[in-house]
Amino acid sequence: MASQDKLILYTNHGCPWAHRAHIALAELKIPFEEVIIDLSTPRTEEYLKINPRGLVPALSYNGEIIIESGIVAQFLVDTYPSHLIPASNAPGGALRRAQVALFVDAFISKFQSVLFGLFRAKTQEEREEIAEKAIAGLVKEVEPLLDDASPFFGGSDKITLAEVLTGSFVIRLKVLSAAGVYPKSIWAQIEAKTPNFLKWVNVVAAHPSVKSILDEKSLVEGTKAKILELGGVIV
Repeated sequence: MASQDKLILYTNHGCPWAHRAHIALAELKIPFEEVIIDLSTPRTEEYLKINPRGLVPALSYNGEIIIESGIVAQFLVDTYPSHLIPASNAPGGALRRAQVALFVDAFISKFQSVLFGLFRAKTQEEREEIAEKAIAGLVKEVEPLLDDASPFFGGSDKITLAEVLTGSFVIRLKVLSAAGVYPKSIWAQIEAKTPNFLKWVNVVAAHPSVKSILDEKSLVEGTKAKILELGGVIV
């Protein structure tokens, strides 16, 4: 790390996408300035000049602005080499990067994106249908990719870029399931059908870099409020 680098992270601790940047920065042990963006109100003109999309995270790196959580995380791990991911030109590096990319894609597209449907589900029956679809994707697409997790992705004994990009959703899955915000069937099916995923989830959710900014009480209360705001139900 160049000692003169100046990093400013525009973030909100309640946002799982911004949480990705926090996990990366915690693992890389990079000092940074934090600016909290209120997501409950229209963005200020000042922030829209920084990120016209109005989203978090946004990262200022020596005055250059980088946006979108996956891009921010990838930029950080490429700029500051570490245990999180090998360089693409390192032996086996390109292959490992492809494996991580596939895992993250499977987790987000086949499982997490399905769970987002719970925010608008209007009946318990619809909630259970969403839960069933999410578990089916988890069993088929994600569980096999964790065969060699030990305890982290790809047999690593340290957190990797795979966990940086999924950890914020993993810990929310565990907290919201325990609080009854998500259907009970989700966690029951995880325990019954996905032993690799279950072991991995428990390790990732307990990791200090993943837990560092999460306020569980605020998460549960905020998620319940958001579901009701969007017309969903909590049973």
